[in-house]
Amino acid sequence: MTIKTFSRRNFLKLAGLSLSSLAFNPLSTKNATPQRRRLMRVAKIAKDGEKTSVSVHKEPNEESTILYQRYKDELVNVYGEIESEAGPEYNPIWYRVWGGYVHRAYLQEVDHILNRVVNSIKGDRQLGEVTVPYTNSLLYSSLTGWEPVYRLYFQTTHWVTDIITGPDGKAWYQLEDELDRLNYAIPAEHIRILDDAEFAPLSPEVPVSEKRIEISISRQELTAFEGDRVVLKTKIASGVLTSQKQTPVGEFRVKSTYPSKHMGGTTRNDIDAYVLPGVPWNCFFTEGIATHGTYWHNNFGTPQSSGCVNMRDHEAKFLFRWVTPVGEAHDIYKTGFGTRVTVL
Repeated sequence: MTIKTFSRRNFLKLAGLSLSSLAFNPLSTKNATPQRRRLMRVAKIAKDGEKTSVSVHKEPNEESTILYQRYKDELVNVYGEIESEAGPEYNPIWYRVWGGYVHRAYLQEVDHILNRVVNSIKGDRQLGEVTVPYTNSLLYSSLTGWEPVYRLYFQTTHWVTDIITGPDGKAWYQLEDELDRLNYAIPAEHIRILDDAEFAPLSPEVPVSEKRIEISISRQELTAFEGDRVVLKTKIASGVLTSQKQTPVGEFRVKSTYPSKHMGGTTRNDIDAYVLPGVPWNCFFTEGIATHGTYWHNNFGTPQSSGCVNMRDHEAKFLFRWVTPVGEAHDIYKTGFGTRVTVL
């Protein structure tokens, strides 16, 4: 197994820079639990001509007076949440923010955790998870220097291939994009390298034939079974109900698993473009259609996607580890005739 690493001289230099900053900006240990707080990012993406903003209402009701707008990637402090009698019924949660209320549909709960830099990358790659609200990736060219590429968001996953010196003289991780194979970089402290143990399969003792997934379009619900026992039941957001975007119904098998997938387009340096790098924990069960984590909305319980089955990130990760084919720690993808999926 190959190990990519700094030269000793460069690593000691960067380690010194990191240690000198601890007095001013303490870093969390990799597995530390941060102090709990409610911080939200406006996550709405530009799609189908919609505006990338959310409305702050006077009351927790879509019909109440709109006081002002909060725009994509703004960070919003939340002072409480309520279940509004005004709905919407499938997702009645509203957040109390400065001056009013915002429905949670397009707010992503985020945190700001800085990570210690590892001293080597095991093998050809390791998966990393972004732990700050967002970070801007840069691509180096000998002709133009450092240029912005994609903005990467909280809980997205990316393949880390090397440790380099960034434009600020600090340690940055080089990432390889799953779709366009670009090698861009972000500050190393913005991403957590996952332990191999986080890929360990769940319920491996259960026969493959006993595991199955049922997705109900009418109830917007996914249920995972081991025999007759339910091990996961959750609200999802399937494809919108049009002929082009609806989630196909029928009997399927998980065909491939990707712990990180670039979806949408590849437009660079445009935060309003429909570009979704690092979609986490994908389980494809038919051509172009997968269950996966979702960082651009929190509107589960209603058709919302372009065909895929949107899930909360931690539930998508559970499913990824539970299904077959089993994706191992350094696999960009794994293919096979896997877990049965029924969409009805």
